[in-house]
Amino acid sequence: MFSGLTVPIIIITVLVSVPAFGNASFLNSLIFDPYEIKKKNQWYKFISSGFLHANFVHLAVNMFVLMSFGPLVEHFYNLNFGSVGMILYLILYISSIAAANITTYFKQQNNTDYRALGASGAVSAILFAAVLFEPKREWYLYGIIEIPGYIAAGLYLLYSHYASRNTNDHINHDAHFYGALYGIAFTLVCKPSLFLAFLNKF
Repeated sequence: MFSGLTVPIIIITVLVSVPAFGNASFLNSLIFDPYEIKKKNQWYKFISSGFLHANFVHLAVNMFVLMSFGPLVEHFYNLNFGSVGMILYLILYISSIAAANITTYFKQQNNTDYRALGASGAVSAILFAAVLFEPKREWYLYGIIEIPGYIAAGLYLLYSHYASRNTNDHINHDAHFYGALYGIAFTLVCKPSLFLAFLNKF
């Protein structure tokens, strides 16, 4: 289950993120900066920013979650989409980085001080695609508390929606929220019958 694209994605993310920790010029060339994107047409930053992280902890958390759920989604994509499963998985991951940032771009496009980075939007997409396939798979809150995936997913969405409007913790909660929804939407667009399969698991 660990063969496929998840490990190469993690390796590439580490190889991009780590050099950027101590190189402001390199970081700025890839970071999500809505004002600069609009001013200079740097649209590639919608995606390049997903391979950057603020520090080792930020990187480790995102890559741990991706490693925990990515191979599972790969497995189900191969099962449901056959020979194009891995292509769709790669499209899901890359496109979800951009999709998760769209609302933030429109909110912050005139803000010269706003910048964001991280794979959280794409990781959220993978996480919620996994819930679509295995809604009762346990999540472990703080590594200890067992919660069925569909319940944890609902709480995650509620918190992300609330936090995006009521906190100032320098975390792009909108990216988490919309990345998660995109992971479900993308998968269902590829195969709508998966929604009935999801419902039948309860």
